[in-house]
Amino acid sequence: MRWIKGLILAIILLVVLLVGILFAVNNQQTTALNLIWVELPPVSLSVWLLATLTFGVIIGMLAMMGVYVRLKAKLARSERHNKQQRKELDRLRTQEFKEIA
Repeated sequence: MRWIKGLILAIILLVVLLVGILFAVNNQQTTALNLIWVELPPVSLSVWLLATLTFGVIIGMLAMMGVYVRLKAKLARSERHNKQQRKELDRLRTQEFKEIA
């Protein structure tokens, strides 16, 4: 089962790589990017688009980091509480058996 998952992942990565190469080949025209306070040198349109995509993904990951950390802390708290509840339940079960005997 694990090798099937790896094979599917490899095929998907290969397809994404091929689409990326086709994208870069079909967008060769150079474009100068004018950001209000600075003008960046003319570079291929595909480079600007891929750089923007990469920047957006990084910013998105950083934005979600707070949510991720908060959820991991909540999960750890819940697991500790669950462990305490199980210990108490086991203690009550053994106490019940001792009272019967």
